[in-house]
Amino acid sequence: MVKRLIALTAAFFLAGSLTAVPDLHAQASKSTLVDINSASDDELKVLPGIGEAYSKKIIANRPYQRKDQLVSKKVIPEATYNGIKDQIIARQVVKKK
Repeated sequence: MVKRLIALTAAFFLAGSLTAVPDLHAQASKSTLVDINSASDDELKVLPGIGEAYSKKIIANRPYQRKDQLVSKKVIPEATYNGIKDQIIARQVVKKK
């Protein structure tokens, strides 16, 4: 009985540590986010589902206040957005006084 309890406890700890791996990956990839307000045509085309036509539409509809405006402005379909939303950011340009 004690051995089963120890094995079950170990299994829970192992399962918990495995679920933390995607979070670490997400944090590491934040430094490599593609800024939809400043990325070049080639940088945008690296994103999954973004080809020549979508990259041109993204550039033509700049600036974006939020990255979800790609969908609200009907620049790309929601399914495509869902595939890239964790890889993009909409940085704001700070105007100097």
